[in-house]
Amino acid sequence: RSTTEDDHTFHLFVRPKDPKVEQWEGSRSGTQAAVDVFNADKSGDIKDIERNLSRIVADASEVYTDASPSTSSTSAFSRLFSSRSPSKTDGLSKLLDQATVKPLRSILNELRNIKSDAEITNMRKAGKASGRAFTEGMRQTWTMEKDLNAFLDRRRRSRVPSPSTNPSKQISLTPQTKEYGNYITDITRTWPISGTFTPPQKDLYNAILATQRTCISLCRATASNSLDRIHQIAEETLKDSLKQLGFDMSRNALETLFPHHLGHYIGLDVHDTPGQSRKAPLQAGQCVTVEPGLYIPDTDRWPAAFRGMGIRIEDSVCVQEKHPLVLTTEAVKEVEDIEALRS
Repeated sequence: RSTTEDDHTFHLFVRPKDPKVEQWEGSRSGTQAAVDVFNADKSGDIKDIERNLSRIVADASEVYTDASPSTSSTSAFSRLFSSRSPSKTDGLSKLLDQATVKPLRSILNELRNIKSDAEITNMRKAGKASGRAFTEGMRQTWTMEKDLNAFLDRRRRSRVPSPSTNPSKQISLTPQTKEYGNYITDITRTWPISGTFTPPQKDLYNAILATQRTCISLCRATASNSLDRIHQIAEETLKDSLKQLGFDMSRNALETLFPHHLGHYIGLDVHDTPGQSRKAPLQAGQCVTVEPGLYIPDTDRWPAAFRGMGIRIEDSVCVQEKHPLVLTTEAVKEVEDIEALRS
């Protein structure tokens, strides 16, 4: 921050251009692009960060950082941020000895909490691509999980956990994380490998789908619901549905069958803004997942027709004032639509 405290100087230290190295490791932005492209006020070689940072810290009234000691890397940058640095400055901890240090996480958490229109646009593009890939994947017949995984992976830049297929129940539960412009959406679909739901599969699936619809409808600012409250509603809805299907819901039944939370915040990361409480009422501009699921152990405690089934339906949702915006709507999830893909 300048001495007048009405402006800030953005310093960006990067690796300089090096044609020989870039031939093997790929293109670097370089110090000039730090200014021209990334709008830094001043740039410099990352190797000089220790000398430059000491001056910057000395001139600062407050320093915001969550840097922790680490010696896992040999880079100059990482050594600097280690309190056990072999350099004369003894790393960042030495630089900060005389500085007023404040935590950075809470500030970043607040900045990432409410998404701008541009951020939501990126997430919508991610969700659209992911949803279309899912629908196309459900249209085809797969005999190997790795083939389905490869199919989905080819259609977007993303992180893809392996699908979970239960051979005895012949259903595929497939999660997917799609990324666009560094923003992600999370999505899970479950469908029958044969293309047609059996009656027990359909009953369990529709119970989860009805719960998800209810929960998504509550993702609006005017409802003043928190993720924890919506999770409670999901538990109540699933419990009633399972009783109607003949499940004994005494003791710890629901905890066994629905062992995870209904949702989490998303954005620049799959589990974004970790400091944001799930107890706080949802606000317009927050983005969350809604992912009820039931996983029936193959034991005598549960109705025989449902044993071994695992079904989850997940969409990414942007909270708005009066209604939710589903970011992953291109992935079909109605029983009739799923079965129609293979007819």
